Amino acid sequence: MQDSRRRIVAGPAVTVRGHSIDTDRIIPARFLKCVVFDGLGEHAFADDRSQLAERGETHPLDDPRFAGARLLFVNQNFGCGSSREHAPQALARWGKGIAAIVGESFAEIFFGNCLALGIPCVIATPDDVAAVMARNEREPGREFRLDLEKLVLTSDGHSIPVQCPDGPRHQLLEGRWDSTGELLAARGEVLRTAARLPYFGGWA
Repeated sequence: MQDSRRRIVAGPAVTVRGHSIDTDRIIPARFLKCVVFDGLGEHAFADDRSQLAERGETHPLDDPRFAGARLLFVNQNFGCGSSREHAPQALARWGKGIAAIVGESFAEIFFGNCLALGIPCVIATPDDVAAVMARNEREPGREFRLDLEKLVLTSDGHSIPVQCPDGPRHQLLEGRWDSTGELLAARGEVLRTAARLPYFGGWA
């Protein structure tokens, strides 16, 4: 069985600036028709990217300097708006796949949808987020290392503290973030419990 624990996420990063970036911007509604999530990654931030391109500007996700990003740096209230799970699914499928997000704050449902994919969303102070964003933009391709056990983001001798609620953090560290997998792994116990319930007696 594949080890699903998350302790270290390391790699280059991409910065997407802006407060209250909602899930419709992360993945526009017209792309929600898919039955499976395959192919969503190419449409991440589709409208933002096309609008910038029309003005002769380049969105960070279209900048080849950030093509290999594994971490995403964001500002306040990232992932607000509708509860669509397609938003973190699109980020997980963009490029090499976003494996962790560092920001000032996150919308609660977006945070939960990321956790269901094993993507940690950690919080840092606005000043620290601004510093790592600027450092990443000055030196694209530099490696960042998020340590969920020590709750620190480091890069070339620089480090900032990050926060993650204890419950989700332990789920990630112990590989227990996949609720469906947890349920299937405990199938025997679930069936035994169901058999004892009067309204489910004999169910299998």
